[in-house]
Amino acid sequence: MTGKVLAIIVLISAAVAGFGMYYLQIYGFYYDVESKPGQDVMLMTEGAEAPTPISYSAFQAIDADSSPIRYRACFETDLTLAQIKETHVAVENAEPLTAPGWFDCFDAVAVADALKSGEAKAFLGAKNIHFGVDRIVAVTNGGKGYVWHALNNCGEKAYDGTVIGEECPDRPQN
Repeated sequence: MTGKVLAIIVLISAAVAGFGMYYLQIYGFYYDVESKPGQDVMLMTEGAEAPTPISYSAFQAIDADSSPIRYRACFETDLTLAQIKETHVAVENAEPLTAPGWFDCFDAVAVADALKSGEAKAFLGAKNIHFGVDRIVAVTNGGKGYVWHALNNCGEKAYDGTVIGEECPDRPQN
């Protein structure tokens, strides 16, 4: 009888732990980002040191303090893709990261397909928004926009254990 009770306790503990981990990964750490008009969507222009804002509306974003690459946002812009391409820094081979399923406006698979087909183009939103992390902004021909964070070369080196070169900024101390 004692064995059955212990087995039930172990199974219940495993189920609670599994549900807890699932909840924390999908819902627990995320929060809605409060919109800051004129500051939410910015793009790097050719030769500039800092990003400049673009016009946008219908901004929605989520983030989490548990990781610098959990930021996702959606917006609409009245700028055409041709206008943005003229002066802003394009990012080649950008791969959007998936968002939690409950954040309906950001579909990473659809954004990736749009980038591959040429329906959308990715641009550099900000360099080193966190150490080793760049903000990527993708805009479609229809004026829909998507934002996510991605590791840059310095970030990839820092997190895989490779020696960081001189071209990388100093890593902040905790």
